[in-house]
Amino acid sequence: QVELVESGGGLVQAGGSLRLSCAASGRTFSSYLMAWFRQAPGKERAFVAIISRSGGITNYADSVKGRFTISRDNAKNTVDLQMISLKPEDTGVYYCAASVDGGGWSGRPTLYNYWGQGTQVTVSS
Repeated sequence: QVELVESGGGLVQAGGSLRLSCAASGRTFSSYLMAWFRQAPGKERAFVAIISRSGGITNYADSVKGRFTISRDNAKNTVDLQMISLKPEDTGVYYCAASVDGGGWSGRPTLYNYWGQGTQVTVSS
């Protein structure tokens, strides 16, 4: 069992930056694939970024490549999402998620076992 708590959301102008952080409880954090998803109003939850257990492999949705960076610190049980050059279409609730097995690499929300409560990111034009 792991509890995830996101922080760092807020309101920012287009072109600005935000850094989201997700703190995890438990002693097995390094055994989970970690990812960020987002959900815009009226839309389904969508994959944003994923990072491997060691942090050595990452993958991103095409819409955020080159602008977002996911990182993790297994000693601190945290996973961050650095977002730059933000666009209005990046607006949504951002969720941190943990996957117990390799199925999480698919980016399918249903294959993630644990979720945070979400943090709102609003990008104004």
